[in-house]
Amino acid sequence: MLHSVVRTRILGVIPARFASSRFPGKALALVAGKPMLEHVWERASQSRYLTDVVVATDDDRIATVVRKFGGRVRMTSSQHPSGTDRLAEVASAEEAALYVNIQGDEPLIDPEAIDAAILSVHGDEAVAMGTLKRQIFDPTDIVNPNVVKVVTNLLGDAIYFSRCPIPYERDGRSQGPLYFKHIGLYVYRREFLLSYPDLNVGPLEQAECLEQLRALENGYRIRVVKTEYESLGVDTPEDLERVNKLFRVSDSLRSG
Repeated sequence: MLHSVVRTRILGVIPARFASSRFPGKALALVAGKPMLEHVWERASQSRYLTDVVVATDDDRIATVVRKFGGRVRMTSSQHPSGTDRLAEVASAEEAALYVNIQGDEPLIDPEAIDAAILSVHGDEAVAMGTLKRQIFDPTDIVNPNVVKVVTNLLGDAIYFSRCPIPYERDGRSQGPLYFKHIGLYVYRREFLLSYPDLNVGPLEQAECLEQLRALENGYRIRVVKTEYESLGVDTPEDLERVNKLFRVSDSLRSG
């Protein structure tokens, strides 16, 4: 499979907006002295299977910074309601077999997690999307609505994503781990991605405010693979300080 993956054009796309309700300009916030987007771009570029990495943005300030650190930019519309819609515009302009949606606010993204998601989709033409899950060990995460949970069938395809604790363990007889956190890294086939903006928004997506439910409600399969990668996104200035602290500790360990 490795050789067939290498021959396939797989484009990593980092959607980036300047506007953010909780943290405007966070894409350019400094992490260990560099813009956060630069860390994401560098780590994504270490993926074994990505052919290229591009930042998709509607903001000239972001574009200028990305070009300055040597990244590639694709200017996109400012009217997109989601990162997936922004990727669909990129897919309409750049042909590839697979597109990977890499969150621009995760400066510690693991290249191996990107590769795992790619492999989950590459080998099965019937799967429209791929994504990741990680076992939940902290009980507070199970009931936290900001931690999205996912349940899968025996084939590894998503049954449902929810902000609620799913599944419900009625009598404690489960023989294995039940609760998994959804990691918001996505791989899309081109045909599906181009059709995504025209798919009907269903009641489940509206209720949960989870755009991945649009695929399930419209009958598409989402392959979910387990990872040990722990997503650490930056949504607030407090998150930024926490990430900077991790970088400082890491630098101290390396120098020591």
